[in-house]
Amino acid sequence: MTGRAQTSPSARKGRTSPRGGSGGPAAGTLDIDELLADRTTEIIVCCGSGGVGKTTTAAALALRAAEQGRKVCVLTIDPARRLAQAMGLTELDNTPRPVKDVGRDGGSLDAMMLDMKRTFDEVVEAHATPEKAQQILANPFYVALSSSFAGTQEYMAMEKLGQLHAQATSTTEDSDDTKAWDLIVVDTPPSRSALDFLDAPDRLASMLDGRFIKLLLAPAKGPARLLSAGFGIVTSALNKVLGAQVLTDMQTFVAAFDTLFGGFRQRAEGTYALLQAKETAFIVVAAPEPAAMREASYFVERLAGEDMPLAGLVINRVHETGADGISAADAESAGRKLEQGRGADRMTADLLTIHAERMRVAARELRLKRRFAAAHPGVATTSVAALAGDVHDLDGLRRIGALLTGAGETGS
Repeated sequence: MTGRAQTSPSARKGRTSPRGGSGGPAAGTLDIDELLADRTTEIIVCCGSGGVGKTTTAAALALRAAEQGRKVCVLTIDPARRLAQAMGLTELDNTPRPVKDVGRDGGSLDAMMLDMKRTFDEVVEAHATPEKAQQILANPFYVALSSSFAGTQEYMAMEKLGQLHAQATSTTEDSDDTKAWDLIVVDTPPSRSALDFLDAPDRLASMLDGRFIKLLLAPAKGPARLLSAGFGIVTSALNKVLGAQVLTDMQTFVAAFDTLFGGFRQRAEGTYALLQAKETAFIVVAAPEPAAMREASYFVERLAGEDMPLAGLVINRVHETGADGISAADAESAGRKLEQGRGADRMTADLLTIHAERMRVAARELRLKRRFAAAHPGVATTSVAALAGDVHDLDGLRRIGALLTGAGETGS
Protein backbone atom coordinates (compact mmCIF):
# COMPACT_ATOMS: atom_id res chain seq x y z
CA MET A 1 0.00 0.00 0.00
CA THR A 2 1.38 3.39 -0.91
CA GLY A 3 1.33 6.57 1.09
CA ARG A 4 1.92 5.04 4.51
CA ALA A 5 3.38 7.47 6.98
CA GLN A 6 6.66 6.37 8.54
CA THR A 7 7.69 6.84 12.15
CA SER A 8 11.35 6.32 12.93
CA PRO A 9 12.20 3.90 15.73
CA SER A 10 13.92 6.72 17.63
CA ALA A 11 10.60 8.58 17.80
CA ARG A 12 8.81 5.74 19.57
CA LYS A 13 8.05 6.13 23.24
CA GLY A 14 10.16 3.91 25.45
CA ARG A 15 8.18 1.71 27.83
CA THR A 16 11.02 -0.06 29.61
CA SER A 17 11.67 1.06 33.17
CA PRO A 18 15.28 0.49 34.28
CA ARG A 19 16.11 -0.65 37.76
CA GLY A 20 15.96 2.38 39.93
CA GLY A 21 16.86 1.39 43.48
CA SER A 22 14.87 -0.63 45.98
CA GLY A 23 11.33 -1.37 44.95
CA GLY A 24 11.87 -0.24 41.37
CA PRO A 25 10.99 -2.47 38.43
CA ALA A 26 13.72 -4.68 37.04
CA ALA A 27 15.35 -3.70 33.77
CA GLY A 28 13.22 -4.90 30.88
CA THR A 29 9.98 -4.89 32.87
CA LEU A 30 6.88 -3.56 31.12
CA ASP A 31 5.38 -0.92 33.42
CA ILE A 32 1.65 -1.16 32.72
CA ASP A 33 0.60 1.60 35.11
CA GLU A 34 3.10 3.99 33.56
CA LEU A 35 1.70 3.18 30.13
CA LEU A 36 -1.90 3.73 31.22
CA ALA A 37 -1.06 6.96 33.06
CA ASP A 38 0.61 8.46 30.00
CA ARG A 39 -2.11 10.72 28.60
CA THR A 40 -0.29 10.97 25.27
CA THR A 41 -1.09 7.28 24.72
CA GLU A 42 -4.45 7.29 22.92
CA ILE A 43 -4.58 3.76 21.47
CA ILE A 44 -3.40 0.43 22.88
CA VAL A 45 -3.51 -2.53 20.51
CA CYS A 46 -3.35 -6.02 22.02
CA CYS A 47 -2.15 -8.56 19.47
CA GLY A 48 -1.05 -12.17 19.57
CA SER A 49 -1.95 -15.62 18.37
CA GLY A 50 -5.28 -17.20 19.23
CA GLY A 51 -6.01 -18.54 22.70
CA VAL A 52 -3.37 -16.57 24.63
CA GLY A 53 -5.69 -14.23 26.52
CA LYS A 54 -5.80 -11.13 24.32
CA THR A 55 -9.45 -10.40 25.12
CA THR A 56 -8.98 -10.70 28.87
CA THR A 57 -5.80 -8.61 28.74
CA ALA A 58 -7.50 -5.88 26.71
CA ALA A 59 -10.48 -5.78 29.07
CA ALA A 60 -8.27 -5.72 32.16
CA LEU A 61 -6.15 -2.88 30.75
CA ALA A 62 -9.27 -0.88 29.85
CA LEU A 63 -10.83 -1.40 33.28
CA ARG A 64 -7.63 -0.44 35.12
CA ALA A 65 -7.24 2.69 32.99
CA ALA A 66 -10.86 3.74 33.68
CA GLU A 67 -10.33 3.28 37.39
CA GLN A 68 -7.27 5.49 37.16
CA GLY A 69 -9.32 8.34 35.72
CA ARG A 70 -9.19 7.78 31.96
CA LYS A 71 -12.16 7.73 29.58
CA VAL A 72 -11.78 4.41 27.82
CA CYS A 73 -13.45 2.50 25.02
CA VAL A 74 -12.50 -1.15 24.56
CA LEU A 75 -13.17 -2.80 21.20
CA THR A 76 -13.16 -6.58 21.09
CA ILE A 77 -13.37 -8.88 18.08
CA ASP A 78 -13.68 -12.04 20.17
CA PRO A 79 -16.66 -14.14 19.01
CA ALA A 80 -16.92 -15.94 22.37
CA ARG A 81 -18.49 -12.82 23.98
CA ARG A 82 -16.58 -13.42 27.21
CA LEU A 83 -15.96 -9.69 27.48
CA ALA A 84 -19.66 -8.90 27.82
CA GLN A 85 -20.07 -11.49 30.55
CA ALA A 86 -17.04 -10.29 32.48
CA MET A 87 -18.25 -6.69 32.38
CA GLY A 88 -21.77 -7.48 33.45
CA LEU A 89 -23.33 -6.50 30.12
CA THR A 90 -26.17 -8.52 28.67
CA GLU A 91 -24.76 -8.03 25.18
CA LEU A 92 -22.09 -6.31 23.16
CA ASP A 93 -22.67 -4.98 19.68
CA ASN A 94 -21.35 -2.43 17.23
CA THR A 95 -22.28 0.49 19.50
CA PRO A 96 -20.14 1.38 22.55
CA ARG A 97 -22.09 0.64 25.74
CA PRO A 98 -21.20 2.06 29.17
CA VAL A 99 -20.04 -0.36 31.85
CA LYS A 100 -21.89 0.63 35.02
CA ASP A 101 -20.21 1.56 38.29
CA VAL A 102 -16.75 1.68 36.71
CA GLY A 103 -14.35 4.60 36.70
CA ARG A 104 -12.86 6.98 39.22
CA ASP A 105 -11.82 10.64 39.14
CA GLY A 106 -13.81 11.29 35.97
CA GLY A 107 -12.86 8.00 34.34
CA SER A 108 -15.35 5.84 32.47
CA LEU A 109 -15.45 2.64 30.45
CA ASP A 110 -17.41 1.82 27.32
CA ALA A 111 -17.26 -1.59 25.65
CA MET A 112 -18.24 -2.87 22.23
CA MET A 113 -17.80 -5.91 20.03
CA LEU A 114 -17.16 -5.58 16.32
CA ASP A 115 -20.07 -6.49 14.08
CA MET A 116 -18.20 -7.04 10.85
CA LYS A 117 -21.16 -6.80 8.48
CA ARG A 118 -22.77 -3.87 10.28
CA THR A 119 -19.49 -1.92 10.12
CA PHE A 120 -19.24 -2.62 6.39
CA ASP A 121 -22.87 -1.49 5.96
CA GLU A 122 -22.16 1.72 7.88
CA VAL A 123 -19.22 2.50 5.62
CA VAL A 124 -21.38 2.03 2.52
CA GLU A 125 -24.22 4.11 3.97
CA ALA A 126 -21.87 6.92 5.00
CA HIS A 127 -19.99 7.20 1.71
CA ALA A 128 -22.60 6.49 -0.96
CA THR A 129 -25.81 8.16 -2.02
CA PRO A 130 -28.94 6.57 -0.51
CA GLU A 131 -29.86 5.05 -3.87
CA LYS A 132 -26.37 3.67 -4.49
CA ALA A 133 -26.10 2.39 -0.91
CA GLN A 134 -29.38 0.50 -1.20
CA GLN A 135 -28.22 -1.03 -4.46
CA ILE A 136 -24.98 -2.24 -2.86
CA LEU A 137 -26.51 -3.49 0.40
CA ALA A 138 -29.13 -5.56 -1.42
CA ASN A 139 -26.60 -7.16 -3.77
CA PRO A 140 -26.05 -10.90 -3.03
CA PHE A 141 -22.35 -10.67 -3.86
CA TYR A 142 -21.93 -7.81 -1.36
CA VAL A 143 -23.77 -9.79 1.31
CA ALA A 144 -21.33 -12.66 0.84
CA LEU A 145 -18.29 -10.37 0.76
CA SER A 146 -19.28 -8.41 3.87
CA SER A 147 -20.09 -11.56 5.85
CA SER A 148 -17.40 -14.08 5.05
CA PHE A 149 -14.65 -12.87 2.70
CA ALA A 150 -11.21 -13.66 4.11
CA GLY A 151 -9.71 -10.52 5.60
CA THR A 152 -12.98 -8.58 5.86
CA GLN A 153 -13.11 -8.93 9.65
CA GLU A 154 -9.56 -7.64 10.03
CA TYR A 155 -10.20 -4.77 7.63
CA MET A 156 -13.41 -3.77 9.40
CA ALA A 157 -11.61 -3.85 12.76
CA MET A 158 -9.32 -1.15 11.39
CA GLU A 159 -12.30 0.73 9.92
CA LYS A 160 -13.99 0.73 13.33
CA LEU A 161 -10.80 1.85 15.07
CA GLY A 162 -10.56 4.77 12.65
CA GLN A 163 -14.21 5.65 13.31
CA LEU A 164 -13.78 5.52 17.09
CA HIS A 165 -10.64 7.65 17.01
CA ALA A 166 -12.30 10.22 14.75
CA GLN A 167 -15.37 10.24 16.97
CA ALA A 168 -13.27 10.76 20.11
CA THR A 169 -11.14 13.55 18.65
CA SER A 170 -14.04 15.39 17.00
CA THR A 171 -16.27 15.52 20.10
CA THR A 172 -17.24 19.02 21.18
CA GLU A 173 -18.20 20.25 24.63
CA ASP A 174 -21.79 21.00 23.65
CA SER A 175 -22.31 17.59 22.04
CA ASP A 176 -24.47 15.42 24.26
CA ASP A 177 -24.96 12.50 21.89
CA THR A 178 -21.30 11.61 21.37
CA LYS A 179 -19.07 9.94 23.91
CA ALA A 180 -15.49 11.19 24.13
CA TRP A 181 -12.61 8.84 24.97
CA ASP A 182 -8.99 9.61 25.65
CA LEU A 183 -7.95 5.96 25.32
CA ILE A 184 -9.09 3.23 22.94
CA VAL A 185 -8.04 -0.37 23.70
CA VAL A 186 -8.26 -2.78 20.77
CA ASP A 187 -8.46 -6.55 21.00
CA THR A 188 -7.33 -7.71 17.57
CA PRO A 189 -9.05 -10.51 15.61
CA PRO A 190 -8.24 -14.10 16.61
CA SER A 191 -6.34 -14.71 13.38
CA ARG A 192 -4.10 -17.73 12.99
CA SER A 193 -1.71 -15.71 10.86
CA ALA A 194 0.18 -13.09 12.80
CA LEU A 195 -0.93 -9.50 12.33
CA ASP A 196 -3.48 -10.25 9.63
CA PHE A 197 -5.16 -6.97 10.45
CA LEU A 198 -2.11 -5.08 9.11
CA ASP A 199 -2.36 -6.95 5.81
CA ALA A 200 -6.14 -6.84 5.46
CA PRO A 201 -6.38 -3.44 3.70
CA ASP A 202 -3.89 -4.59 1.07
CA ARG A 203 -5.70 -7.89 0.58
CA LEU A 204 -9.08 -6.22 0.19
CA ALA A 205 -7.54 -3.62 -2.11
CA SER A 206 -5.91 -6.33 -4.22
CA MET A 207 -9.20 -8.18 -4.50
CA LEU A 208 -11.15 -5.08 -5.52
CA ASP A 209 -8.39 -3.75 -7.76
CA GLY A 210 -7.41 -7.03 -9.39
CA ARG A 211 -7.56 -8.03 -13.03
CA PHE A 212 -10.76 -9.99 -12.61
CA ILE A 213 -12.57 -6.98 -11.12
CA LYS A 214 -11.22 -4.73 -13.87
CA LEU A 215 -12.50 -7.23 -16.40
CA LEU A 216 -15.96 -7.10 -14.85
CA LEU A 217 -15.87 -3.31 -15.04
CA ALA A 218 -14.62 -3.29 -18.62
CA PRO A 219 -18.01 -2.96 -20.39
CA ALA A 220 -18.86 0.10 -18.31
CA LYS A 221 -15.45 1.76 -18.69
CA GLY A 222 -14.12 0.84 -22.11
CA PRO A 223 -15.21 1.33 -25.72
CA ALA A 224 -17.88 -1.28 -26.30
CA ARG A 225 -16.76 -2.08 -29.82
CA LEU A 226 -13.22 -2.90 -28.70
CA LEU A 227 -14.24 -4.94 -25.65
CA SER A 228 -17.45 -6.66 -26.59
CA ALA A 229 -15.99 -9.56 -28.55
CA GLY A 230 -13.29 -10.54 -26.05
CA PHE A 231 -15.53 -9.89 -23.09
CA GLY A 232 -18.29 -11.97 -24.62
CA ILE A 233 -15.99 -14.97 -24.83
CA VAL A 234 -14.89 -14.54 -21.20
CA THR A 235 -18.40 -14.03 -19.83
CA SER A 236 -19.64 -17.03 -21.75
CA ALA A 237 -17.03 -19.18 -20.05
CA LEU A 238 -17.72 -17.63 -16.65
CA ASN A 239 -21.46 -18.17 -17.05
CA LYS A 240 -20.81 -21.89 -17.44
CA VAL A 241 -18.66 -21.97 -14.29
CA LEU A 242 -20.47 -19.50 -12.03
CA GLY A 243 -23.92 -19.23 -13.49
CA ALA A 244 -25.40 -16.21 -15.22
CA GLN A 245 -27.03 -14.76 -12.11
CA VAL A 246 -23.88 -14.96 -10.00
CA LEU A 247 -21.85 -13.19 -12.65
CA THR A 248 -24.55 -10.53 -13.05
CA ASP A 249 -24.60 -9.96 -9.28
CA MET A 250 -20.81 -9.58 -9.25
CA GLN A 251 -20.84 -7.12 -12.15
CA THR A 252 -23.62 -5.06 -10.56
CA PHE A 253 -21.81 -4.96 -7.22
CA VAL A 254 -18.45 -4.00 -8.69
CA ALA A 255 -19.94 -1.24 -10.83
CA ALA A 256 -21.76 0.23 -7.81
CA PHE A 257 -18.86 -0.24 -5.40
CA ASP A 258 -16.21 1.20 -7.69
CA THR A 259 -17.04 4.78 -6.70
CA LEU A 260 -16.36 3.92 -3.01
CA PHE A 261 -13.09 2.11 -3.54
CA GLY A 262 -10.89 5.20 -3.38
CA GLY A 263 -12.34 6.09 0.01
CA PHE A 264 -11.61 2.61 1.34
CA ARG A 265 -7.99 2.86 0.30
CA GLN A 266 -7.61 6.37 1.70
CA ARG A 267 -9.09 5.45 5.08
CA ALA A 268 -6.96 2.30 5.27
CA GLU A 269 -3.84 4.37 4.74
CA GLY A 270 -5.00 6.87 7.37
CA THR A 271 -5.60 4.14 9.95
CA TYR A 272 -2.25 2.55 9.14
CA ALA A 273 -0.54 5.89 9.78
CA LEU A 274 -2.48 6.15 13.04
CA LEU A 275 -1.12 2.77 14.12
CA GLN A 276 2.41 3.99 13.45
CA ALA A 277 1.96 7.22 15.40
CA LYS A 278 3.63 7.80 18.77
CA GLU A 279 0.17 8.02 20.37
CA THR A 280 -0.29 4.27 19.75
CA ALA A 281 1.22 1.44 21.79
CA PHE A 282 1.21 -2.23 20.78
CA ILE A 283 1.21 -4.93 23.43
CA VAL A 284 2.04 -8.43 22.22
CA VAL A 285 0.27 -11.11 24.27
CA ALA A 286 1.60 -14.66 24.49
CA ALA A 287 1.42 -17.81 26.61
CA PRO A 288 4.57 -19.57 27.90
CA GLU A 289 4.37 -22.26 25.25
CA PRO A 290 6.79 -22.85 22.36
CA ALA A 291 4.32 -22.11 19.54
CA ALA A 292 2.91 -18.98 21.22
CA MET A 293 6.38 -17.62 22.00
CA ARG A 294 7.47 -18.21 18.41
CA GLU A 295 4.42 -16.27 17.26
CA ALA A 296 5.31 -13.53 19.75
CA SER A 297 8.79 -13.29 18.23
CA TYR A 298 7.25 -12.98 14.78
CA PHE A 299 4.87 -10.27 16.00
CA VAL A 300 7.73 -8.27 17.54
CA GLU A 301 9.83 -8.53 14.38
CA ARG A 302 6.89 -7.66 12.14
CA LEU A 303 5.95 -4.64 14.24
CA ALA A 304 9.53 -3.41 14.09
CA GLY A 305 9.57 -3.93 10.33
CA GLU A 306 6.38 -1.89 9.97
CA ASP A 307 7.63 0.87 12.32
CA MET A 308 4.83 0.18 14.78
CA PRO A 309 5.42 1.46 18.36
CA LEU A 310 5.83 -1.61 20.56
CA ALA A 311 5.23 -1.17 24.30
CA GLY A 312 6.20 -4.70 25.26
CA LEU A 313 5.21 -8.33 25.80
CA VAL A 314 2.68 -9.78 28.24
CA ILE A 315 3.16 -13.47 29.02
CA ASN A 316 -0.08 -14.91 30.37
CA ARG A 317 -0.73 -18.00 32.50
CA VAL A 318 2.76 -18.35 33.92
CA HIS A 319 3.03 -21.08 36.58
CA GLU A 320 4.47 -20.07 39.92
CA THR A 321 6.87 -22.48 41.55
CA GLY A 322 5.56 -22.24 45.13
CA ALA A 323 8.03 -24.02 47.44
CA ASP A 324 11.23 -23.01 45.68
CA GLY A 325 13.43 -24.69 48.28
CA ILE A 326 12.40 -28.15 47.07
CA SER A 327 13.74 -29.01 43.61
CA ALA A 328 11.88 -31.24 41.18
CA ALA A 329 14.47 -34.00 41.63
CA ASP A 330 14.27 -33.85 45.44
CA ALA A 331 10.47 -33.89 45.34
CA GLU A 332 10.43 -36.92 43.03
CA SER A 333 12.94 -38.78 45.18
CA ALA A 334 11.04 -38.12 48.39
CA GLY A 335 7.75 -38.95 46.71
CA ARG A 336 9.01 -42.35 45.62
CA LYS A 337 10.06 -43.16 49.17
CA LEU A 338 6.62 -42.27 50.52
CA GLU A 339 4.37 -43.58 47.76
CA GLN A 340 4.08 -47.04 49.25
CA GLY A 341 2.80 -45.63 52.50
CA ARG A 342 -0.72 -44.93 53.63
CA GLY A 343 -2.68 -41.99 54.93
CA ALA A 344 -0.57 -38.91 55.45
CA ASP A 345 2.48 -40.47 53.77
CA ARG A 346 0.50 -41.24 50.62
CA MET A 347 -0.99 -37.73 50.53
CA THR A 348 2.47 -36.20 50.99
CA ALA A 349 3.81 -38.34 48.15
CA ASP A 350 1.04 -37.10 45.85
CA LEU A 351 1.74 -33.48 46.78
CA LEU A 352 5.46 -33.95 46.13
CA THR A 353 4.68 -35.44 42.72
CA ILE A 354 2.48 -32.46 41.85
CA HIS A 355 5.19 -30.09 43.07
CA ALA A 356 7.83 -31.83 40.94
CA GLU A 357 5.68 -31.50 37.83
CA ARG A 358 4.99 -27.85 38.61
CA MET A 359 8.70 -27.18 39.01
CA ARG A 360 9.41 -28.81 35.65
CA VAL A 361 6.71 -26.69 33.98
CA ALA A 362 8.04 -23.52 35.61
CA ALA A 363 11.59 -24.35 34.51
CA ARG A 364 10.43 -24.96 30.95
CA GLU A 365 8.54 -21.66 30.92
CA LEU A 366 11.56 -19.81 32.31
CA ARG A 367 13.76 -21.22 29.53
CA LEU A 368 11.26 -19.99 26.93
CA LYS A 369 11.16 -16.53 28.48
CA ARG A 370 14.96 -16.33 28.66
CA ARG A 371 15.24 -17.47 25.05
CA PHE A 372 12.84 -14.72 23.98
CA ALA A 373 14.71 -12.12 26.06
CA ALA A 374 18.02 -13.15 24.48
CA ALA A 375 16.56 -12.82 20.98
CA HIS A 376 14.77 -9.52 21.75
CA PRO A 377 16.75 -7.80 24.52
CA GLY A 378 15.07 -4.43 23.94
CA VAL A 379 11.51 -5.69 24.50
CA ALA A 380 10.00 -4.94 27.90
CA THR A 381 8.13 -7.90 29.41
CA THR A 382 5.75 -8.67 32.24
CA SER A 383 4.31 -12.00 33.36
CA VAL A 384 0.82 -12.81 34.61
CA ALA A 385 0.43 -15.78 36.93
CA ALA A 386 -1.99 -18.50 35.92
CA LEU A 387 -5.29 -18.36 37.79
CA ALA A 388 -7.18 -21.34 39.13
CA GLY A 389 -10.32 -20.52 37.10
CA ASP A 390 -11.64 -18.38 34.28
CA VAL A 391 -12.24 -14.66 34.60
CA HIS A 392 -16.00 -14.06 34.60
CA ASP A 393 -16.60 -10.72 36.34
CA LEU A 394 -15.17 -7.27 37.02
CA ASP A 395 -13.33 -8.42 40.14
CA GLY A 396 -11.57 -11.05 38.04
CA LEU A 397 -10.55 -8.39 35.53
CA ARG A 398 -9.30 -6.19 38.37
CA ARG A 399 -7.16 -9.06 39.59
CA ILE A 400 -5.70 -9.54 36.12
CA GLY A 401 -5.02 -5.79 35.99
CA ALA A 402 -3.13 -5.99 39.28
CA LEU A 403 -1.12 -8.98 38.04
CA LEU A 404 -0.25 -7.06 34.87
CA THR A 405 1.47 -4.45 37.03
CA GLY A 406 3.83 -7.05 38.45
CA ALA A 407 1.96 -8.02 41.61
CA GLY A 408 1.95 -11.61 40.32
CA GLU A 409 5.58 -11.64 39.18
CA THR A 410 6.98 -15.15 39.25
CA GLY A 411 10.65 -14.42 39.56
CA SER A 412 11.30 -14.32 35.85
